[in-house]
Amino acid sequence: MPTIPFLGRLNLTEYVALLGSILLVFTEAFIRILTLALPSTVISLCYGASRRLFNRFTSRETKRAQIKKKNVSSGIRDASDFVDICALNGFYAEEHVVQTGDGYLLGLHRLAWRKGEDDRKVNQGPNSLKKPVVYLHHGLMMNSEVWVCLTDEERCLPFQLVDRGYDVWLGNNRGNKYSKKSIKYSPTDIPFWNFSMDDFAFHDIPDSINYILETTSQPSLSYIGFSQGTAQAFATLSVHPKLNDQVNVFIALAPAMSPAGLSNGIVDALCKTSPQILFLMFGRRSILASATMWQSILYPPIFVRLIDMGLSFLFGWHAHNMSTSQKLAAYPHLYSFTSTKSVVHWFQIMRTKSFQMYDDDVQPVVSRSVSKYTKVAKFPTRNIKTPIVLVYGGSDSLVDIKAMLRELPSHTIANEIPHYEHLDFLWAREVDKLVFPHVYDALEAFSDAEHSKEEYDAYRTARHASYRAGLLKSTIAPSDISEDDSSQIGTYAEVAGTKPGNDADALIPPPSPHRPTSSNEYDDSSDASSPVARTQFYPNCLENGNGNTNPLAKELKKARSGSIGSNLSFEGRGISFRPGMAVSGVIKGVETKGNLSMSHSDDDGQGKKKKLKR
Repeated sequence: MPTIPFLGRLNLTEYVALLGSILLVFTEAFIRILTLALPSTVISLCYGASRRLFNRFTSRETKRAQIKKKNVSSGIRDASDFVDICALNGFYAEEHVVQTGDGYLLGLHRLAWRKGEDDRKVNQGPNSLKKPVVYLHHGLMMNSEVWVCLTDEERCLPFQLVDRGYDVWLGNNRGNKYSKKSIKYSPTDIPFWNFSMDDFAFHDIPDSINYILETTSQPSLSYIGFSQGTAQAFATLSVHPKLNDQVNVFIALAPAMSPAGLSNGIVDALCKTSPQILFLMFGRRSILASATMWQSILYPPIFVRLIDMGLSFLFGWHAHNMSTSQKLAAYPHLYSFTSTKSVVHWFQIMRTKSFQMYDDDVQPVVSRSVSKYTKVAKFPTRNIKTPIVLVYGGSDSLVDIKAMLRELPSHTIANEIPHYEHLDFLWAREVDKLVFPHVYDALEAFSDAEHSKEEYDAYRTARHASYRAGLLKSTIAPSDISEDDSSQIGTYAEVAGTKPGNDADALIPPPSPHRPTSSNEYDDSSDASSPVARTQFYPNCLENGNGNTNPLAKELKKARSGSIGSNLSFEGRGISFRPGMAVSGVIKGVETKGNLSMSHSDDDGQGKKKKLKR
């Protein structure tokens, strides 16, 4: 049956959801305008009222916990900018400004000095300290502060990289807190906000990288991105071939390319509408600029609750892996300005299921077959030559790993942390134990831009060593983890020994429809089991040249013997590991081949696979 032009685009439920969301947006805008007209005394009164309301309905135990956490998180929460946050932890930060080819002025932050090293020159002249350069880039509607607003220095990736001897740089997108200036337009002008991810890819990222390399006199750097920061790298590396010779390795945390969709029906309906409706709702300047207003009038615990509710409502995330004190410290730094057009770009990508450039054409309302006559250019991501290491969460609704791997080159390596959601890669309790080892291994293995076979072999060797250390240490006595004292677990591998306790839901992932499965996965759903990571080792890690099992395999079997719900399956030279107790130290390693995600196994001379099962 033919559909009615324009009206037939959505069904009745979607129209109701769309109209409801429009009403909510206009109501929020009205409240914002009303709030801006209020004096500061009235705003303070609202803040105090929200605090009394929170205390009225909060138990005594929770109040005591809030008081205990206040001193830890309040300093970071109240810090005014990136430099202040770093100073709280004893690190000196430099501020730089780079001008893009189209006239935007972007803020860059630099952390190059260990504590007590401030008087030394780093990557500045022949007599200076020479350090490898690492560049970190934030996600959508964020700025560089999200990398450093952690309550523990040990869980802060930039600080740990500095301590390990790296010259760390952190970028910012045009329009956000540190890049809200242009030599052509004022932020009050609509043309200032006329940018999307295309502009990030063609200008912001390559211009920032060139500035950093010129300033440090280094030939190349390593790139670490989070969320949209990974999408920007996918895009810019695909359209700038020479940039691949300047990037040692691209480490993608919570990678984003072509999300399968959002969890909420209202937002999903918005994704199917035309950009003109989204511009009508949010305007053509900055999107959700009122977020800072809500932060100023609400008591911090209530603000945290609202953010958690929003994340659950939109994406189905539960934020169990982050402590309350971490949320109190980090959520005030979560939002930063960006254009409505950049969000519309993501809606176009989700609607078309294609990692494409921004579609500037207004879709006609008389025909739904417009794609037959027009085609928006896709980012040619298969052309990327830089080594790519993906670290993604199995409970992250924004990651469709199978679709992503189909669009990436064959040298891509993927690692899954099953119980992790999107924001966990920034602020989770055990992020230093579960995520950082992947980062360290990749940085140490890919130390230059040659992208040689020896570098890939070095990375695989490092990963094997990490897996081995994790397996051998995962037999320690289990202990419960309290909400804010993850120090009970000593190393990232020791989390594997944690049994469900008072706050063990932080380690238990909800069922994820987006999580890919493999045919050789062992499903242990017993009560004693905890979330596990699936692992596929690279070749030559278990057998020697004559087919005999090497000492590593024997140690793996010995280390896991007697563990609860464990199952080892040796297949040729590959291994699939599915222990019921293991959480960390064992992370899925997948290497893509063409459009397939492949595990490694070798056939014997007769074409039969050798199998050994415990």
